[in-house]
Amino acid sequence: MRHTFFCIDGHTAGNPVRLVAGGAPLLKGATMSERRQDFLSRFDWIRTGLCFEPRGHDMMSGGFLYPPCKPGNDVGILFIETSGCLPMCGHGTIGIITFGLEHGLIEPAEPGRIRAEVPAGEIDIAYTMENGRVTSVRIKNVPAYVAAKGIEIDVEGLGPLTIDVSYGGNYYAIVEPQGAYTGLDDLTASQILTLSPLVREAVRAKFTPVHPLDPTIQGLSHVLWADKPKGEGADARNAVFYGDKAIDRSPCGTGTSARMAHLADKGLLGVGDSFVHESYILSRFTGRVEEKTMLGDVPAIIPSIEGTAYNTGLNTVWIDSDDPFWKGFQVI
Repeated sequence: MRHTFFCIDGHTAGNPVRLVAGGAPLLKGATMSERRQDFLSRFDWIRTGLCFEPRGHDMMSGGFLYPPCKPGNDVGILFIETSGCLPMCGHGTIGIITFGLEHGLIEPAEPGRIRAEVPAGEIDIAYTMENGRVTSVRIKNVPAYVAAKGIEIDVEGLGPLTIDVSYGGNYYAIVEPQGAYTGLDDLTASQILTLSPLVREAVRAKFTPVHPLDPTIQGLSHVLWADKPKGEGADARNAVFYGDKAIDRSPCGTGTSARMAHLADKGLLGVGDSFVHESYILSRFTGRVEEKTMLGDVPAIIPSIEGTAYNTGLNTVWIDSDDPFWKGFQVI
């Protein structure tokens, strides 16, 4: 059987976004979180088929548009990437909203503003559009918080490290400069790909984060290597590792949110403060601490992230069950 998916391909700050504009499966569930669980149980082959080789690659990510579950909201978004069906994806949201607006797939009730549902919750989106082109998207993200501090690990090739875990829509092990890690300039891309899984597994062995309000959101998935900025006007730089061997080319939206929560917890960012975050390739997102809040009984912040996405082409992808690699594959 052949399944056909019409895709709009592009990137946000250098990281790929594949909006599956045709071929999304019908999902069960009264929320996007429940729809995510249904997708994982019945349709994860679509994610692996579209994101893994030979139709994708190690950095591939994207998502689907769905009708909202609640009246008054504009759209629902389900995310896919090589690391899984994520609760939230910042660079993916910027790309999906951009491509959806530019191709007439999203018609917001209020021009310039979109209320979107994602598996991690509800988000407010502001965008600017000129001559049919979306020039910027700002996401007021789900609450971000610090889940754990002072986790001590020992990593071959780096030695002892002290790690904090922060949430910005996904959970991040945050590696600040310390010991043998003096900054990103001392690590090649291949070293990041080698060391990050070791850091992640060492932290996983000691701590499993669980979202205070949604137990389906749990587990450490990403590693964020923090560093000082390189370019003028930036506040920090990072490299985010995800999946089995991917480095985020963008500054990472949920990673930037997690890092802002981390810095706010240290007293280094306050409400109203902006945070210009550089990626591994020096592309940028502009973050801001919008407000303080509580996530259950846990102190948190509401972060926002602003960036720009670019459409690079249209792509009709077939997944044919006669193909021995219809579910995709990885070479690890």
